[in-house]
Amino acid sequence: MPAYETIATEVSGGVMTITLNRPDRLNTFSNRMTQELIAAFDVADADDAVRAVIVTGAGRAFCAGVDLDDSDAFTAAKVDPKATDPAIWSDPGNRDIGGLLTLRIFQCLKPVIAAVNGPAVGVGATMQLAMDFRLASDTAKFGFVFARRGIVPEASSSWFLPRIVGISQALEWTMTGRVFGAEEALAGRLVRSLHAPDDLLPAARALAEEIAASAAPVSVALTRQMLWRGLGLDHPMAAHQVESWAIAARSASGDAAEGVASFLEKRPARFPDRVSADMPGFFPWWSEPEWA
Repeated sequence: MPAYETIATEVSGGVMTITLNRPDRLNTFSNRMTQELIAAFDVADADDAVRAVIVTGAGRAFCAGVDLDDSDAFTAAKVDPKATDPAIWSDPGNRDIGGLLTLRIFQCLKPVIAAVNGPAVGVGATMQLAMDFRLASDTAKFGFVFARRGIVPEASSSWFLPRIVGISQALEWTMTGRVFGAEEALAGRLVRSLHAPDDLLPAARALAEEIAASAAPVSVALTRQMLWRGLGLDHPMAAHQVESWAIAARSASGDAAEGVASFLEKRPARFPDRVSADMPGFFPWWSEPEWA
């Protein structure tokens, strides 16, 4: 594993746990943390031993927002913010660092679970939105506080948040900018479930291990991308085409043969295909924007 300053990682039982590790600063977000989290997701995607990823925080916070002492915390841009040329804001060096992270999580080939152990404010809330499941401590708090700081939502949250909780709930939370508790997050469908603090990581791990133990990794990787990218399709025919392509490819795979054999023999499956080597030839099937 690479050496990190702002995060810690551990792989056990097919699960990589990424811990935001600045507890003395409530795990506030910095440019360094962005780069280290992106690197950790690169490692997770490349390692076939990693079947799922959990992201949590050290100490009493998940992430209390941006580190205001980091001069590059809002954006790495070194250009005039009044610039109107779209190419300037397509340059990764000028985009907000939270968005660089969430777009990397969006591309991940492994399921990603947020275990929200405490306050998650600003980018601490928005970074979770590209993750597949959010479990929270019943003492956690959330806040999309940008309007109260004179800025706007970032980290691609204007795309993710309405798709997760609906447009009206997304507007209420972002326009008021209020900090709200775990019960409201659950009622608003931001989080999947609430847990006593000591039960949070075991619950997240149980979900990760269920996926790791029972599902074919290549199928999980394809399914994750099919569903996330399907949110932007204009017509169900586009989804039908991709699904038909994927069904044809996977039906001819060793995983499919093992899936049927293990079912008939009433035993756990031992899927042979690997994400690093056995993704079907049509993957990736989408065209990335020119600025990706």
